[in-house]
Amino acid sequence: MKKILLFGAAICCMFTLSSCKSKSSAYKKAYEQAKSNDNSWEDEEDDTEVLTSEEVSYESVKQEKVSPVHGEDVSGLKKYSVVIGSFKNRTNAFSLKERMLDEGYRPVIAENDYGMLRVIATSFDSKADAARSRDAIKSKYAPNFQDAWLLERQY
Repeated sequence: MKKILLFGAAICCMFTLSSCKSKSSAYKKAYEQAKSNDNSWEDEEDDTEVLTSEEVSYESVKQEKVSPVHGEDVSGLKKYSVVIGSFKNRTNAFSLKERMLDEGYRPVIAENDYGMLRVIATSFDSKADAARSRDAIKSKYAPNFQDAWLLERQY
């Protein structure tokens, strides 16, 4: 009797676990779509153009009081900054900072009043310069950093 119950439980477990298995075709479809999106930017020529101050988009400008995290260069933080990442986790913020250092930037990590760590790729005194830098970063690293935004530092 115990063998029958054990065998029945094993079959039930097998059916339960096999019904949770995802379809490989769904993964394959998502992979193919991501692959086609990822390769599309490589085929394009570099059509970088200089925008005049009238053509610069000032979308996503957020005003915040931020201060450099302990050990960060205060001189690297000006009135307008390009934020490429926001994190609660310090490890993630410093990892992105290291990545951008390897790319030749001088990123700064700043913290707002709510404890969010902002990874700032570039910082300027001029709003137009910051917007041009944001747009250049978006086009250079597409599809990454498409949500980069401008931070207007409040004192």
